[in-house]
Amino acid sequence: MIQSLKLENFVAFQQTQITFAGLTLLTGTNSAGKSSVLHALALLRQTYETNHLSGPLVLNGEYVNLGVGRDVLHSEFRPLASDDIVRLAVSLEADEQRATWRAIYSREADALALDEHMQPLERGLFGPAFQFLGADRMAPETTYPKSHEAVHIRRSLGVRGEHAPNFLRVHGSEAVTNSSLIHPSASGPSLAEQANAWLAELSPETSFTVVDIPDADLVKLVYRRLGTDVATEPQRATNVGFGLTVALPIITACLSAAQGSLIVIENPEAHLHPRGQAMIGRMCALAAAGGAQVVVESHSDHVLNAVRLEVKRKSLSGSDVSLNYFSREAKVLQPIVDHLQVDDDGMIASWPPGFFDQIDVALDALLR
Repeated sequence: MIQSLKLENFVAFQQTQITFAGLTLLTGTNSAGKSSVLHALALLRQTYETNHLSGPLVLNGEYVNLGVGRDVLHSEFRPLASDDIVRLAVSLEADEQRATWRAIYSREADALALDEHMQPLERGLFGPAFQFLGADRMAPETTYPKSHEAVHIRRSLGVRGEHAPNFLRVHGSEAVTNSSLIHPSASGPSLAEQANAWLAELSPETSFTVVDIPDADLVKLVYRRLGTDVATEPQRATNVGFGLTVALPIITACLSAAQGSLIVIENPEAHLHPRGQAMIGRMCALAAAGGAQVVVESHSDHVLNAVRLEVKRKSLSGSDVSLNYFSREAKVLQPIVDHLQVDDDGMIASWPPGFFDQIDVALDALLR
């Protein structure tokens, strides 16, 4: 499990250290550095998969596209130098190990060459059980890809979640092993049955089916709504609202996560009603309670409050949640990161200005 991430001279930060836990929530104002943290994790994973972290940092690939070397360096109000250095340091729970990667900027190549590197541990960020779901997730489409390499070999949902339908087709009969996520309304313990039960919380009496398209590397995602006597005719995903399809990869990631796996999710609340946002927050908390490490970037107070409720319900402890609030101040070169403590009743003692206070600001104005 990742305990902390230290960044030096990386995108938004001259230097910062982020604390991680079983569930890590990154929140705060726009353009305050949250994505830089996720991009650092994605960059390390991307480079590991390409050259096992023994060559240049792979700035553009499956998980993230960061441009060229100068785009990655923190260079506000100063010129770039050919000896600029980027450091990415990951503290791991196992044996209190700290792995540090240093990359030196080459002006000629406009790239970052790894100068010092450590052999990564084959788990978590560098293990087989890894999912990274970006903010631009799959939209309703007529068909979805059927990749043997992604789904059978790597068990990947894809950065956009585009492999989630085929993942459910291939692995849907497997049992969900995290007892915290077993839905009481599900018809059985399998991944497909559980995913349908959780999906129905977004839209009652709605279920999905994944249909293989013969002689094509494609599958089709269809939905049905159960009536009082009989199910409706199947509807293609493009004729159903965005929310169901956008949420499906997140539901699948949480349900299929094993102990020791790492799930990274950007903006899980996108296109979801507040009730759906709260459900996703609850699923992320329960996935962490089952032994996965979950890292979420979110602007949703419904996601936050769902996590706090699971702490209050004793699904996980306050120490299992790392809450990091990112903000900027005028004339300050880099974002400020406040680590907020969640107690075992789900309460947060300190609320910095701007931290999920917009409802109070609006109500105060209305009442005046």
